[in-house]
Amino acid sequence: QVRLVESGGALVQPGGTLTLTCAASGFDFGLYYMGWHRQRPGQERELVARIDGTSAIKYYAEDVKGRFTISRDNAKSTLFLQMGALKSEDTAVYFCQRMNGNYWGQGVQVTVSS
Repeated sequence: QVRLVESGGALVQPGGTLTLTCAASGFDFGLYYMGWHRQRPGQERELVARIDGTSAIKYYAEDVKGRFTISRDNAKSTLFLQMGALKSEDTAVYFCQRMNGNYWGQGVQVTVSS
């Protein structure tokens, strides 16, 4: 079955960097759009970034443009989110999603605080 497992969440200082990883299994990874979402405390889940199967098409939410980079390694069925210039408002639980079929990982906590 489809399985998505995120890792890499941590406590980081403002201005710091962090890379999240999503290990996918149970489907032909390279055929699917994948996305990263986040849910900030007290808010609804929101799309952060998404990427098509060939990495040719990427979308970023306005407030992460220029700071976050989504990428994928189809050979390893792995999705990445490189986060830079982190701000306190980036504090959230981050989720990996296969965008067709609505499959989600369990989420990882990212806390940006001094």
